[in-house]
Amino acid sequence: MISEKMKKMVLNNSEIRKMFEEGNRMSQIYGKDNVYDFSLGNPNVPAPPKVKEAIIEILNEENELTLHGYTNSNSGYMEVRNAVALSLNKRFQTSFSGENIIMTVGAAGGLNVALKVFLNPEDEVIVFSPYFGEYRSYVNNFDGVLVEISPNTENFQPKLDEFEKKITERTKVVIINTPNNPTGVVYSEETIMRIAEILNKKQKEYGSDIYLLSDEPYRELVYDGEKVPYITKYYENTIVAYSYSKSLSLPGERIGYLVVPDEVSECKTVRSAMNVANRILGFVNAPTLQQKVVEKCLEEQTDISYYNRNRETLYKSLTNYGFSCIRPKGAFYLFMKSPIEDEKEFCKEAKELHILLVPGSSFGCAGYVRIAYCVSYEMLLKALPQFKKLAKKYF
Repeated sequence: MISEKMKKMVLNNSEIRKMFEEGNRMSQIYGKDNVYDFSLGNPNVPAPPKVKEAIIEILNEENELTLHGYTNSNSGYMEVRNAVALSLNKRFQTSFSGENIIMTVGAAGGLNVALKVFLNPEDEVIVFSPYFGEYRSYVNNFDGVLVEISPNTENFQPKLDEFEKKITERTKVVIINTPNNPTGVVYSEETIMRIAEILNKKQKEYGSDIYLLSDEPYRELVYDGEKVPYITKYYENTIVAYSYSKSLSLPGERIGYLVVPDEVSECKTVRSAMNVANRILGFVNAPTLQQKVVEKCLEEQTDISYYNRNRETLYKSLTNYGFSCIRPKGAFYLFMKSPIEDEKEFCKEAKELHILLVPGSSFGCAGYVRIAYCVSYEMLLKALPQFKKLAKKYF
């Protein structure tokens, strides 16, 4: 018999994954070209050519036993960590060294490593709705308590008055995600500065450390010249979790890193603990080949003009049909208001037209649906008449 904790996790299994699996099932019945699956944030843009070249180059040049063996440190190859630090310093005017970098099994692996290090049972982790639903499971993994800040549906910047009120002496971690999944909103510099101000005030009030965990897989996916503040420059107790899943279109390779700046309280102890957590959580070390690949591809980036075309087309079309949605400034998601109160019922109506959407309640924001537009442009165009039929049911 499985554990009681896992029984609950199975019952609350990812709605995103469920819809993706439903899309595969429907494709077998109706044909793949007749199912419009906007459920999963799986990049549709190929990895930059340099990635393939790097893989071939590494396999030809490296000693296979060394390449495919364990790394000397569970934090990853030092030469890779040094290269990542130098790249960050060049781009964001920071002053990191390889010691500040821990290579991880994607951002998800990094988040779990960080939460493993920081949380005691019943410690509180604050998230801003809407948020990536897997945060619930990550926090539950370590017997923490998830505290939600209700959504600000006017512009989806965090409700900072509510945030300040909900910080308690048990608050240990605050997770932010910008550019945001599911809204595509980028938190403004003003928002980040205010979050930092509140956290500094609360740390003094309670005499404890509160860590700001910045989840950043979409940092490079921004439009219209939008700038994404680099959070370590605003608040000392910041940990950055990064992934190459989106910037290099490598979601299945599971490669990313944590940044633990020297300014973090007891930084050496924290980094040592994360090195151990990387091992005891079963990751051992980040994939060795992929560490070497990203070292050679730090200046590369996926072609976001493809996503931008999808964004422009989808946003313009849906708003013309009568739907209401905030214009995304980053990532590859559009968060649309359901025309009826029960967005799950709306998703069922969409499914009748072979459109697969994810209900906003999965992200802690009922009454909305997420549309992942990281799909082929041809499929998006083919789906638009179906969206128009859907709109006519309500407007």
